[in-house]
Amino acid sequence: MNLRRLFSEAALPEPVPPAESGWRRPRVTPSLAEVYRTVPVSQGKWWRKAMAFAGPGYLVAVGYMDPGNWATDLAGGSRFGYTLLSVILLSNLMAILLQGLSAKLGIVTGRDLAQACRDHYSKPVAFAQWVLCEIAIAACDLAEVIGSAIGLNLLFGIPLPWGIAITALDVLLVLYLQNRGFRLVEALVVTLIATIGLCFLFEILISKPEMAGILSGFVPRASIITNKDQLYIAIGILGATVMPHNLYLHSSIVQTRAYDETTEGKRTAFKYAFLDSTIALSFALFINAAILIVAAATFHRAGQTQVAEIQDAYQLLTPLLGVTGASTVFALALLASGQNSTLTGTLAGQIVMEGFLNIRIRPWLRRLITRGIAIVPAAIAAIFFGAHGTAQLLILSQVILSLQLSFAVFPLVRFTSERAKMGEFVNPRWLKLLAYTVAIVIASLNGWLLFRTVAGVLS
Repeated sequence: MNLRRLFSEAALPEPVPPAESGWRRPRVTPSLAEVYRTVPVSQGKWWRKAMAFAGPGYLVAVGYMDPGNWATDLAGGSRFGYTLLSVILLSNLMAILLQGLSAKLGIVTGRDLAQACRDHYSKPVAFAQWVLCEIAIAACDLAEVIGSAIGLNLLFGIPLPWGIAITALDVLLVLYLQNRGFRLVEALVVTLIATIGLCFLFEILISKPEMAGILSGFVPRASIITNKDQLYIAIGILGATVMPHNLYLHSSIVQTRAYDETTEGKRTAFKYAFLDSTIALSFALFINAAILIVAAATFHRAGQTQVAEIQDAYQLLTPLLGVTGASTVFALALLASGQNSTLTGTLAGQIVMEGFLNIRIRPWLRRLITRGIAIVPAAIAAIFFGAHGTAQLLILSQVILSLQLSFAVFPLVRFTSERAKMGEFVNPRWLKLLAYTVAIVIASLNGWLLFRTVAGVLS
């Protein structure tokens, strides 16, 4: 086999000298070179510009509503009612902040987060970061594979092992859409998000939740910190919501827009990119909150406080609500969520390999590797341990994601807070303080989660 044919043949652009002394090397070929600056930016009225920049935020938002979130939201709602809605809101606000910083890094520097890490850190450190990021992507893809397989099983009765095998074909869809234009990828993602949103709007309407309980749930409570069980699920929600690979993804795909690389052009690009991601993440907030609200209104109210597995929720929805089709709509939303997430997970895998290692292999091979890593453990769990095994693997994937998060957050905050790297776009002092506070809170909570997980294994 000619190994050279496995590598992309995109020509390297002329090296661009570092605009500031903060970078050690010139910019290299952008990640996802095949779609780099392919989307024109309309001039004129503000809404035309907003439409031109709309899209990347929705690809990012997909990671905040993937099947991994479902398990933690279902567990939180069935066990503690509406109490943990405040955690979903807080996690979403953190996501808006961090994704905004990610977009700014990509637009201002012309480097994605992985490329920035490769430039800033030594080779061993950058390699270690790449390994950790690949683990996070594999964990995320694992959740997507399992979620899609469960959706196929619930809707069509396809056995889990066969459903997992079918999800391997998703990579072909990603390649086809990307070759047809990045806007088509974004359009499909928005369509699937709308499908999920409509499904859960239906579920909320038929479950008839208590409005007073919902409003009080968005108010933070001290019991979340003092109750270890609540805290454990709260950290799981945080880990399932704020995804490390999304920070790498966003910093790259914002560069699909052909904005002017002038100070004013970058300022305009960041303004509309931030608007795009904030609106998109608001949809993610609605869907995550809706999952928890439906679980609270259906399971917690009926005394079913141990529902944490997707299959259990599916089996109980129609009998408890007394509405035909409630379970089917739930499964349809799950399938749409799994298919949506696989589109962005495979793109993120390509970005981190190209960014950290400066290695460009064929997109189909990169995505096949990503999906293969996820399919093997999912298939083993499905074959030998059945539905319960895949559910436990789904929860484990979110713990892994949570533990990897700080390795992406701290570099992102550091780079965007350095004037040498960002110039006049550097984070102001208040934003720098806020961003580091978020990073420290995430690291502290994840440290507690690791300690509890290890202590539980050893006990």
